[in-house]
Amino acid sequence: MPADAADTTDPAHTEDSTGTTNSTGPTIAATLVDRIRALAERAGEEILAVYAADDPGAREKADRTPVTEADLRAEAVIVAGLAELSPDLPVVAEEAVAAGDAPDVDGTPFWLVDPLDGTKEFLSRNGEFTVNIALVEAGTPVLGVVHLPAIGVTYVGGPGRAERLEGGRSAPLAVVPTPATGARALVSRSHLDPETQRWLAGVEVDSHVQAGSSLKFCRIAEGAADVYPRFGRTMEWDTAAGHAVLLAAGGAVVTPDGAALRYAKPGFANSPFVAFGGTRPAPLR
Repeated sequence: MPADAADTTDPAHTEDSTGTTNSTGPTIAATLVDRIRALAERAGEEILAVYAADDPGAREKADRTPVTEADLRAEAVIVAGLAELSPDLPVVAEEAVAAGDAPDVDGTPFWLVDPLDGTKEFLSRNGEFTVNIALVEAGTPVLGVVHLPAIGVTYVGGPGRAERLEGGRSAPLAVVPTPATGARALVSRSHLDPETQRWLAGVEVDSHVQAGSSLKFCRIAEGAADVYPRFGRTMEWDTAAGHAVLLAAGGAVVTPDGAALRYAKPGFANSPFVAFGGTRPAPLR
């Protein structure tokens, strides 16, 4: 057991190398959260090195989504760091899965990694791309770190901890009730689909806010937006870290029938979902 694992004398608790307990829910050591944050920030440094170059080495994967040298370099840093931190836990990382390496995660805690979410934002140089690392236990993301390397901001979420970190300063995260004038709805900058638009038509919306990547979950977590519906295609690594941050801040992510969005699904593909803050949207009540 590493030095940062939770210390308990309760015989009903059993611990793995992350410091989580598997009988009474997760008990994640604060030092583990900080080590994952540091790992995400190191991956961000690799991304910025490519960001500063003239050629990001972009190509198209088999699923017709873009990948760059930054994706690959950041993922290598994260996977190596997680192997050192928790060698017994599987790591589901986007680019490894794309290359055919998808570990068996049935019945075990595991890491979900998107080394560069918002590759289109990265290529368009708008700064809204993120590094995402999440720990999933029993189908729920119990720890999440979302790092924005271009602007130096990191969001952290876990049991008893939800905060925004920037320049050595920390601010707590908490969702807010939807304003009486209507919801502030987040929509994808790159992937707004007709079904999402139809769902939004049934919600009283005061404003639409565009944002890229997993940043959308964090905007709700910090009270800057209220709802984010997504009916288009996403994968578990796209959402897990932001989902954990939002959960820690008091929000939720559910399927259109109101059930919690779960992880470790076959193929790691998400169903449609709605993320929201302090007020459950009318279609989900």
